[in-house]
Amino acid sequence: MVSVRKSLLQLVFAGSFMKRWNDKHRSMDLVEVDKQAHKMMVAWMLFSLNSGHLPPGERTALAGEIIEGGIFEYFYRLVITDIKPPVFYRIKANPAHYEKLTAWVLEQLEPRVRALGEPFWERLKGYLSVPEADTPARRILSAAHLYASSWEYSLIKAENPWDEELLDIESSFRDGLWAYRDLEGVPELAGAMFEGERNAIGRFARILGQLRFQTRWSQTPRIPETSVLGHMFIVACYAYFFSLAVGACPARRHNDFFAGLFHDLPELLTRDIISPVKKSVRHIGEMIKEYENEELLQRIFMPLRQGGYAVLADRLAYFLGIEVGSEFQASAVVEGTVAALDEVSLDGAYNDDAFDPKDGYLLKVCDSLAAFIEAYTAMRNGITSDQLLRAIWRIRTDYAQAVLAGGRVHVGALLADFD
Repeated sequence: MVSVRKSLLQLVFAGSFMKRWNDKHRSMDLVEVDKQAHKMMVAWMLFSLNSGHLPPGERTALAGEIIEGGIFEYFYRLVITDIKPPVFYRIKANPAHYEKLTAWVLEQLEPRVRALGEPFWERLKGYLSVPEADTPARRILSAAHLYASSWEYSLIKAENPWDEELLDIESSFRDGLWAYRDLEGVPELAGAMFEGERNAIGRFARILGQLRFQTRWSQTPRIPETSVLGHMFIVACYAYFFSLAVGACPARRHNDFFAGLFHDLPELLTRDIISPVKKSVRHIGEMIKEYENEELLQRIFMPLRQGGYAVLADRLAYFLGIEVGSEFQASAVVEGTVAALDEVSLDGAYNDDAFDPKDGYLLKVCDSLAAFIEAYTAMRNGITSDQLLRAIWRIRTDYAQAVLAGGRVHVGALLADFD
């Protein structure tokens, strides 16, 4: 039986503490969870562009390998923490050393992860035990990793003119990314990153990275501070784990992950407007949604379509629930049309890959759980404020009796584990 526990939620959130480039001068903190979010967004782009020719079953399998591969790599990184990349690559090059390190990593992960079920645990062990497998999923993840790391590097390059490592770092990123130029989309990403080329996919990838500049709870001190970008990745992981727990079909699990990964994309255009503000004035929530949709059309969907990437724009619209009115509305494709569903139908007749289903309420639960973890962790770290107290109380109250999939997952019981 699959279950989601407090320790797993906290493990995923731990990347909010984990600093990157901490041996370089930085004008802002760069943290692991933000990088992982950007990486998985780019991985989704590359998956979408390179899988259209595949039969449905193979395409679904590839999506699952990319999502779980990204999660597995993130877990590994959380455990090994501050090992510098050059040192880690030397360890990976020595099979005996890598086997010992991986065995230790798995020991640390098992108490937190194994509750997700034996099949998930076996896939994680298999993936981490073979670090250099040349599969389509791993190649997409590697290209996405190099792009996201290069984007971070571009933020600190000018701040470290004396650093003798920088030229080698930039060359390794450039050469590494170009090694995947056979993947559709990679030449454009590399050209935009290193050559200053202007193209639609490079622009979109850059815009996604900018979400790390937007701090959540911007008027409330917290430790750690979290960005909109990192929050989206946390919600995506939670959504994937809960979809496993409710017995979602593969396509539904994948849609839940990617929908979580992009659910706050409109906040790039409107900033993080907290729930109390949206609820404080009659109809303001509807006004904000209308504005967000207009901005999405003008600044995201149209440029992608005009640049030849309609497949990305159309899929984003599905994840964001444009056709059904909300990213938190369950939906499926029925006879070629996107249809809104209730949760009972989603768990029943439409829980099948053929309908391309996507959760709604489950995503909202995960979004709220991520906000709860942010507030709870800040309080545990000694930051007390009325806003944090109210948020914790409101989420506990709202979800005290909440269940998913007819009772298979009790959200209130999970929240009760947080003292």
